[in-house]
Amino acid sequence: MTQDWTLVIHGGSGSMTRANLGPDGDAAGRAGLAAALEAGSAILRDGGSALDAVEAAVRVLEEDPHFNAGRGSVFSWDGVNELDAAIMDGRTRDAGAVTGVTTTRAPVSLARAVLADGRHVLLSGAGADGFARTAGLEQVAPDWFAIPERRRQLDEIKAGGGFDADMKYGTVGAVARDRHGHVAAATSTGGLTAKRWGRIGDTPLIGAGTYADDRAAAISCTGAGEVFIRAAAAHEIAARVRIGGALAVDAAGEVIADIGALGGKGGTIVVGSDGSGGWAFNTPAMYRAIARSGDEPRIAIYGDEE
Repeated sequence: MTQDWTLVIHGGSGSMTRANLGPDGDAAGRAGLAAALEAGSAILRDGGSALDAVEAAVRVLEEDPHFNAGRGSVFSWDGVNELDAAIMDGRTRDAGAVTGVTTTRAPVSLARAVLADGRHVLLSGAGADGFARTAGLEQVAPDWFAIPERRRQLDEIKAGGGFDADMKYGTVGAVARDRHGHVAAATSTGGLTAKRWGRIGDTPLIGAGTYADDRAAAISCTGAGEVFIRAAAAHEIAARVRIGGALAVDAAGEVIADIGALGGKGGTIVVGSDGSGGWAFNTPAMYRAIARSGDEPRIAIYGDEE
């Protein structure tokens, strides 16, 4: 049965457990997901667009330092917060993306501005922040994004530890179908702790970590970006729906299985053009939530909450 509207969000996948998160970390993660879910749901309930809903949901997660996006992003090897984001409109397949942003407070809104401008799809570094200034988007000092815990994680890795390998604080994202039958996707991240040499992951690459097509589905991914790029994961899910006739959630599971076969870890959220929605992941946990018209919202972190 086609849903009136559907919103699915994620806050990253990884090795989170009740023991290593603790009660406070668990509660903070769920509170952040709940706030983002309500921000997007309020737009969809009022008949707003999927594009507006996913931007609103991701902006909430970018402002929450418990997630690796916006404020609270991880540090590069050189001690810089370098932010990536993308957004895509399934109605037109217009898209906007940015990478290496250091001064724009809301990277997902900058990606939306790139989409609206229409001349380009992907902007990088100082050029992306310069475009943000011409678009009137709020600028902040680079240290606004930094929090002590992320600095500690960088120091641990540089001292020979393996924080990111043990416990990811990953990408955030949202996918939605609105009452008009349109889908959209948005994703935002600080990338990998201690990333080097201008590394770019899957998040800002349309078809890898982010994709939306009204003929199929909207997808946002999180995890081992290099493998998601090699698998063209987000587009592959949409293609399996559009061409192969798979349900969106089934296609997501198939592609995550392929990611695993390639040696990658991570997850994805999806919403189909029919309003069906859900997720797939091959890690012990993924911050995730779903809201549908007429249903109670669901929020989960650990794999055993299915």
